[in-house]
Amino acid sequence: MSCDKRVAEPLVLLGLTAVALVVSGIGPYSRGTWYLEVAPVVIGAGVLVATFRRFPLTPLLYRLLFLHALVLILGGHYTYARVPVGFWVQDLFDLARNHYDRFGHFVQGFVPAVLAREVLLRRTPLRPGGWLSVLVTSVCLAFSACYEMLEWLSAVLGGEAAGDFLGTQGDVWDTQWDMFMALLGAVVAQLVLARLHDRQLARLGGARRADG
Repeated sequence: MSCDKRVAEPLVLLGLTAVALVVSGIGPYSRGTWYLEVAPVVIGAGVLVATFRRFPLTPLLYRLLFLHALVLILGGHYTYARVPVGFWVQDLFDLARNHYDRFGHFVQGFVPAVLAREVLLRRTPLRPGGWLSVLVTSVCLAFSACYEMLEWLSAVLGGEAAGDFLGTQGDVWDTQWDMFMALLGAVVAQLVLARLHDRQLARLGGARRADG
């Protein structure tokens, strides 16, 4: 992939994310929930822009991060318990609740797994295999646990007003389900994307050596 193409695609994805962010901010169901849900997108975009020249990512990872941003942005606009596609799936399969938040937590494991894998492969002596998979999965579970603690803190500080951010929908096992879905996402990502990711990492390494 040429240098121009390596720069162009992340810029296009960044622009599309910005557009989606602006649109989602028009009349959200809960402005406070919108701020909480889209904050990771804004922070993550800032980090990616700041580190782009020193640590560019693979195209696969940029695309996954873009899709993850859209999941968060959509959930921020409607709140996770009220996303229309979740109601459609609920009606289609006669489910007891809107499962968009379950999907969101699956993605919360799926995408960070590729991110953790890329950082570990590029910045540590680890190589593809058992220990890499164990550490990637552990990182995703730790990230999910931290997010659950953030939700708990928001509930303590915000009381009933934090209900839309928590999105438990009355399920006493919601936290456990969220972490299980993140675990499932992390495992599936590594099983499905490892070979493609390895090929893109090899191409990225070759392109950086050629640029240097």
